[in-house]
Amino acid sequence: MILSGFTIFHVIISLVAIVSGLAVVYALLGSKRPNGWNTLFLTTTAATSITGFFFPFHGFTPGIGVGILSLIVLVIAFLAMYRFRLAGGWSRTYAISAIMALYFNVFVLVVQLFEKVPALRTLAPTQSEPPFQMAQAAVLLIFAVLGIRAAMKFHGGPPHMARVH
Repeated sequence: MILSGFTIFHVIISLVAIVSGLAVVYALLGSKRPNGWNTLFLTTTAATSITGFFFPFHGFTPGIGVGILSLIVLVIAFLAMYRFRLAGGWSRTYAISAIMALYFNVFVLVVQLFEKVPALRTLAPTQSEPPFQMAQAAVLLIFAVLGIRAAMKFHGGPPHMARVH
């Protein structure tokens, strides 16, 4: 019973992270600072990765690997935003690391959908079948394009906001 409640909590924060991450990407593509969405996205994405480590598992799993990678890019995004205040190349670093963190969330979402949704599980029961591979390739391609565009367009806002104090 406790595990099912924890799972629901984990899923909710994961979905909030994805939705707020999409708002951040929208802002970045419009060369705007994500402001409030940014804090919600970074904190819920970190919470998603951290809570993922509390599920029962045996040995190193792909999910643990994704969680570790996500936390690494989140540290970079946090530093770019809050320590370096998007000064200079840190705005590009932030855009890339934030989109990578969102990609990891969506990557796991696709895995979970293929595991939990019966129709998708039928299409790819071992997640090595073409429907699963095509879905993940499409997600990767979409996020690669978004990451490149955001890195080119986002410059951290007005210069007075990007100063490091």
